[in-house]
Amino acid sequence: MKELIGLTEDVEGRHVVVVEDIIDSGLTMKELLSILKEKHPAEVRIASLLVKPGNLKVDLDVKYCCFEIPNDFILGYGLDYDGEGRNLKSIYTVVE
Repeated sequence: MKELIGLTEDVEGRHVVVVEDIIDSGLTMKELLSILKEKHPAEVRIASLLVKPGNLKVDLDVKYCCFEIPNDFILGYGLDYDGEGRNLKSIYTVVE
């Protein structure tokens, strides 16, 4: 993970909610939580539209999860596959 802009607000002592579209392996989220921890927030909670619990490689406490899904490749509703499918109005499983 590479930090390009970083935080523009001071989060020290504040409650932070990280909102994610999908958590797959959890490795990116773990790195993000590590970076946030250095900023000394009061607490950090995770919210995600989709979580793949069967593919998690790290232990994450996802407080707010809309849907747990299998380890399938999905697209639509903002999620894309090589730039395709992002604008679909629903979420679909890619079947080859």
